[in-house]
Amino acid sequence: MSKQPATRLRIGCAVWAYKAWIGDLFPPGSRSADLLALYSRRLTTVEGNTTFYATPRPEVVQRWAEETPDTFRFCFKLPREVSHERPLAAQLPATSAFIERLAPLGQRLGPFFLQLPPGYRAHTIDDLEGWLAAWPAEYGLAVEVRHDDWYAEPAERALMELLARHNAGRVVMDVRPLSAGPLPGAEIDLQAARDRKPDVPMHPLHSGGIALIRYIGHPTPELNEPFLDEWAARVAAWLAAGIEVYFFCHCPDERQSPGLCRAFQQRIARLADVPPLPWDELGAAPEQLTLF
Repeated sequence: MSKQPATRLRIGCAVWAYKAWIGDLFPPGSRSADLLALYSRRLTTVEGNTTFYATPRPEVVQRWAEETPDTFRFCFKLPREVSHERPLAAQLPATSAFIERLAPLGQRLGPFFLQLPPGYRAHTIDDLEGWLAAWPAEYGLAVEVRHDDWYAEPAERALMELLARHNAGRVVMDVRPLSAGPLPGAEIDLQAARDRKPDVPMHPLHSGGIALIRYIGHPTPELNEPFLDEWAARVAAWLAAGIEVYFFCHCPDERQSPGLCRAFQQRIARLADVPPLPWDELGAAPEQLTLF
């Protein structure tokens, strides 16, 4: 069996410096300063959501490069000033400056991630096309749309054709698990979690040879099982077709996100020739994170 699909799948969380993972994903007593190095030797990618709010200083970028293996991938979110200050075409200088700042990460850069605001509607597709045309081809990119316009024809077809022309991926957000059941007596306000995540249709599409999935898991582990099974089958088929897949696990109870990563990896390993997570090669999983 070919080993090629192995390098095309990366699995991770939305953040790396989550202190509640100390004692579970991270060894007991881990220092905050060491969490990126530890994370990058357990999971294989991370959403760089902090860059939506602030661009890191050059010395921080250099430190990230030094602390992570060259097999790790950061998927940085474009800054708010780029994605949310319309038109996009006016933000080309800010876009270039952002890419230049992160360029020292080299091969550790996965696809960048443009998250368009809910008010960015399908009739503005020409603005998006102009921005995509200026995107440097040597850097990967995936685009997330949130307005309902984009999920109906003919706008969705036009979007997919546009992304394909520019070798850009489509971000797929799956919020279905949040509606899979209640969470009685828990510390998390599940309704608040539902409100924070856009209730967009789950259209499992890919373009530009890239699929970037943001899976929003339910805090009750067993409620995720049918969704993870579905995703494992789909991703296995995509890998066999040569698609590069980034699978990110979120959860209203962020403590459980690494467990979702492991549960997904275990499922897809039954269907495709993928390697174990680096985390699995460090020893047995903590009990809390093997609930599936």
